[in-house]
Amino acid sequence: MFIVETKDIPLRTLLYVLLILIIFIVNIFVAKLSSTTTSEDLQALFSEHGSVSSAKVIMDKETGNSKCFGFVEMEDETEGFNAINALNETEFQGRKIVVKKARPREEGGDDRGQRFPRERRFNSNR
Repeated sequence: MFIVETKDIPLRTLLYVLLILIIFIVNIFVAKLSSTTTSEDLQALFSEHGSVSSAKVIMDKETGNSKCFGFVEMEDETEGFNAINALNETEFQGRKIVVKKARPREEGGDDRGQRFPRERRFNSNR
């Protein structure tokens, strides 16, 4: 990651650079991790395949335990796809991991509450 003094750079140029960075960053989903795998472990694993801008193991909010999956962002598209191909279904910390391109999050969160049409939802007042 790099830091640039931006006060003398036109806004249009900054937006263009940001757009380029967004287009080429690859967000990678990593599943079936060991419960002891840390974000630093993921960072180190993927760094062997290129420049990693972030790595995070997802933790349960209530228990603080690992959910055994995480996300890695790689700055270069080619390096990201090479990492996916090299690491998918390989053993890492005693577990066979699944590595694939992350799907974009859908608007509105998850589908809880959408399984039944509004008029068919259960109502205890009836």
